[in-house]
Amino acid sequence: MTGRLAVEVEHLTKHFGDFVAVDDLSFGVASGEVFGFLGPNGAGKTTTIKLLNGLLLPSSGRGVVAGFDVMTETAAIRQHIGYMSQLFSLYPDLTVDENIAFFAGLYSVPRARLAVRREWVLDMADLREQRTRLTGELSLGWKQRLALGCAVLHEPPVLFLDEPTSGVDPLSRRSFWDLIYELAAEGTTVFVTTHYMEEADYCHRLALMNRGQLIALNSPSALRQTASRPLLEVRTSEAPRAVHLLQPLPGVTEVALFGRTLHVSVESTAEAIPRITTALETNGIGTPSIRPIVPSLEDVFVELVTAAGGAPTD
Repeated sequence: MTGRLAVEVEHLTKHFGDFVAVDDLSFGVASGEVFGFLGPNGAGKTTTIKLLNGLLLPSSGRGVVAGFDVMTETAAIRQHIGYMSQLFSLYPDLTVDENIAFFAGLYSVPRARLAVRREWVLDMADLREQRTRLTGELSLGWKQRLALGCAVLHEPPVLFLDEPTSGVDPLSRRSFWDLIYELAAEGTTVFVTTHYMEEADYCHRLALMNRGQLIALNSPSALRQTASRPLLEVRTSEAPRAVHLLQPLPGVTEVALFGRTLHVSVESTAEAIPRITTALETNGIGTPSIRPIVPSLEDVFVELVTAAGGAPTD
């Protein structure tokens, strides 16, 4: 990581009574970086984002966003960041133009600058022919691009995206990430949470949280190299049932469903393959197809979360 830090966090902690939602976080995000923030439900991601957005005050520690302190300058932070959620934060009963005008007022975009920014949003979102339509009538892909445009109308140096592609088709998702890269290339820092593992690969670096703590921070390629055990792909006719049969086997450390296949983390490939084959055939599932594979990011995250105590449970 090089360049000026747009987000700087040192020992950031948040308590709710006896519950520690965010536990001693420290990291930095460079200007123009696309920074992925991942973790299972209840890991502390949302609380961290609220702390960085100035919506919650830390219990202890230090945070600086766009040059402003998260403890003492929360109002300034909210004027110097953009925020977009999976719900898109748009008003469906307003037209495209009216939504742009509303958010321009909310973010205090100067009148002299508004015309230029409105035209930029319409072009970026490909909505010039739709500007008088009610936003509620637009497709999800158009709503997504409009929401992004409204979030950056005031040209904030830091943009927070919270599950921004949830429910959007793959083509619109890919197009959206092209826009993110354009913003980052122009110097905008993009802080994004996502549940789509293929999107994690689009980020320059990834932070993984679990139980309020930061358990991994690196580039996608570097994180893949952290997998500590061999991984097998097992194809079988009864994958859900096979999970329960394979998990107790000696030398098997983790079994996870991936579509119609299983990813099985093992201590030794040579010892595990015959044990897996015998266990499935003995239980009437049939001869499986088994092959070693390179761990995906999802495999690595499962391993890291498991090693850190497992995902939080209710």
